[in-house]
Amino acid sequence: MALVSIVMGSDSDMPVMKKAAEVLEELGISFEIRIISAHREPDIFFEYAKTAEERGVKVVIAGAGMAAHLPGMCAAIFPMPVIGIPMHTTSLGGRDSLYSIVQMPSGIPVATVAINGGTNAGLLAAKILATSDAELLDKLRAYSEKMKKAVEQKDAHLAEAGYKEY
Repeated sequence: MALVSIVMGSDSDMPVMKKAAEVLEELGISFEIRIISAHREPDIFFEYAKTAEERGVKVVIAGAGMAAHLPGMCAAIFPMPVIGIPMHTTSLGGRDSLYSIVQMPSGIPVATVAINGGTNAGLLAAKILATSDAELLDKLRAYSEKMKKAVEQKDAHLAEAGYKEY
């Protein structure tokens, strides 16, 4: 049973969405990952969003570019948290996607991460789930400690090698 559902409208979104999947996998969170277009196959999308709760999904991570309707439509149908990832676009650099996702009407919230923010979307989903899972919360603390140690190692390397050799 997948606790998180990752959905994207196009396989071109995969490099970003894969980052969310990698975080969930590292933290031991079950997930599913799908390519479903809200515009090109609305019947399939509607069935996906309508049945997510009964499939055991607790959080949806939806990535979309341009008009970026996928996250908002998920939030309109799925009653639990939806995290939107705006995709970088060539025409407007992802601002179009960002505005489409973040400017939801009152009553239909979508938590929105940075443009191409797959890693943060995975972490936010984990943090939402950790509110009722002490073991997962411990894993998140360990993840943060691992990031801290990585920065400390880089700083030590800089101090040893100097900025010219770094």
